Amino acid sequence: MLIQIMLGSALLVFSIVVAGSVFWIMEYWLMRLRPWLIVPPHRPKLMLVMCVSAVGILLQMAIGVWAWALTMIALGIFQTVETAVYFALVAFTTLGFGDILLPIEWRLLGGMAAINGLLNIGFVTAMLVEGLRQVRLQQIALMDADT
Repeated sequence: MLIQIMLGSALLVFSIVVAGSVFWIMEYWLMRLRPWLIVPPHRPKLMLVMCVSAVGILLQMAIGVWAWALTMIALGIFQTVETAVYFALVAFTTLGFGDILLPIEWRLLGGMAAINGLLNIGFVTAMLVEGLRQVRLQQIALMDADT
């Protein structure tokens, strides 16, 4: 049990570091493009920010899922990459079909993967909302300054 908790915790921390890195990259990108993003036309630029953020989110989630899947393969829990990725994805998204289960001696990892997924969904939601909010507030501030 202790090994599962330590391993799951390490994967959680890794996932948080990846999420933080993606958020930092997004913030850096937004700051570099700020002069261009705040001038009209606004709506297409907001869509661009949302689309690029979505790609970053997908990358972050994929890294998390693959980390869990590769760990489960390394532990010998699953024999194929497809099964490991499928289980990790289903657990990570908290969908939990239940058609593939972990062996009893590793079942805590399934719950920890679900917790990891919930945390990541919260992070990416906050990242997307904050990124769009910051760009929009700066656009509005520039419009108010012009009038």
